[in-house]
Formats: sequence, structure tokens, C-alpha cells
Amino acid sequence: MNKSNVIFIMGPTASGKTELAMQLYDQMDCDLISVDSALVYRGMDIGTAKPSPAELQRYPHHLINVCEPDEPYSVSRFRDDCLTLIERAFEHNKQPVLVGGTMLYFKTLMQGIADLPMADEAVRKAINEEAQQSGWQALHQQLAEYDPTSAERIKPADSQRIQRAVEVYRITGKTLTEYFAEQENTALKYPIKSFALAPLERAVLRQRIRVRFESMLEAGLVEEVKNLIETKGFDTDLPALRSVGYRQVVMYLSGEYDYDLMIEKAVTATSRLAKRQMTWLRSWPEVTWLETGSKSNTNKLISNL
Repeated sequence: MNKSNVIFIMGPTASGKTELAMQLYDQMDCDLISVDSALVYRGMDIGTAKPSPAELQRYPHHLINVCEPDEPYSVSRFRDDCLTLIERAFEHNKQPVLVGGTMLYFKTLMQGIADLPMADEAVRKAINEEAQQSGWQALHQQLAEYDPTSAERIKPADSQRIQRAVEVYRITGKTLTEYFAEQENTALKYPIKSFALAPLERAVLRQRIRVRFESMLEAGLVEEVKNLIETKGFDTDLPALRSVGYRQVVMYLSGEYDYDLMIEKAVTATSRLAKRQMTWLRSWPEVTWLETGSKSNTNKLISNL
């Protein structure tokens, strides 16, 4: 086992990642770091399938319950927090184990982050007006003159990406290609061992999603959402409360869904999320696949380190 490895345990929602991480914790001297954009929020416990207080005491996870639902938690903040925790784990001779399903977080940590400028509404408006007069093809040709690499990557009909590439250059005088070259310098410097956990059959995952959501309802998910809105006063338009599962309960509480429709909408939305996660994972470099529910997963993971 190479103790300088950073271990990624990834997978679609409801695939059993947390359970596998806790099993690994029993067999290795490791630090568990959550890679989940919903588990960061305090008070959102049931609908995020957060480990219970007893489980967190037995299996401590970093980056759980770090902010309130109305406090933004960006991918760059995650990266900064996570890098600090990885360094700290190695300093204490522990193996950092990153577990979760927020694939953008994993990707940004692995590949680094480009410090792109914020959108400038005045520049963006000027670009859009120019596009209305000359067409996006003309702006794509402009882009090709000062950033041929981006122009080759971005299709002439992709107005959104053309707009952003031109905007970045007009604001800063630097091309997207230059920014992405700088991004490589912020990539994770440690070797990574990536593992993806999923059932062999899609129908199995959908059934697990349904069972889990119904269990969340039995555990008091509706009451949890009511408490967030009515007692704590959080706005239902917050990104946290528009996340999968919570959004459907909010719609139920507002009278837009009945109870059964809420369940179907939540299961469908969660299944779509799982499909997107699987799309990320199928293109992930050098990943070892594990089957949900297999009793040999922990041993297979350790043997591949």
C-alpha cells in the first residue's frame, strides 16, 4: 500500500459509499473527508442521507455540518478546505479517504481550478449586441484570432461558451487557454486511487433510491423541511432547499404536489442525478469499479492501493 495515495470513493447517490467508507475506516488508519455539496449544511440531515450523530462519532467525517443552509459553499472553498485536510492527514500519517458523489468537487480537486474573472454585465451586454448584429460565427472567428485553441474546442454554434471566452479576454487580456494552463499548476500533487461504487443494473439503483427516499419520509423528512422553513426562516429559493429531495418536499408543502406525486418526482429527480453521476464516472481516468452490496469491496479496494 502506497500511503501517499489520496483515495477517492465515488459513485451515484444511494450506491452505498458511506457504508463502504466506514468499513474502510475500521480496517485502515485514515481520515474520512466528505465530498458532498449537501452534507456541508447544518440542519439538513435526513434528506441528505447524512450519517447519524452516532455514526459520525464512531466514524468522524470532515466537511459535514460546516455551514448554514443560507451560507454559500463554493467549489473553490471546498478545494481549499480539502487540500488543508489532506495535508493534515499526511502530517499525522493517516490515509486521506474522500467519499461522496459531488463529481465537480472531485474533478476540481484533481485537475485544479482556473481563477477566472467574475462576469461583467457591461462587457457581456456589448458582446450580445455585437452577436445580434454580426452573428456568433463572427465572434467565433474573432476568438480564433487570439485564442485558436479555445476556438477549436468550442463549436461555432455554442453561443454561451463563445460569449464567456470572449468576455474573459476582453476583461483581462488573457485567453481561456492561458487560464487553463495556470489551472494545471493547481492540480492535486499526490497520486490518486479512484474507486467507483455502483450496482450492475440501473433498475437496482432506482429501487434503492425509492426505498431510501421512503425511509427518509418515515424518519421525518417533511418535518425537517418544515423546521427549516417555518422555524428557522430559510427561504425556499435557497440553492440548498432546491436540491434533490428537498425541492420536492417544498413543492408538497406548498400544495403543488400531493404526497404520492412528491415521492414520484423525488425518485425521478434523484434517478436523473444518479444518471449524471454515472456519466461522469464512465469517463473518469483509471477508476476501479466496485459492485454495490458486494462483501469483497473493502478487501478489493485495499488490494488495489
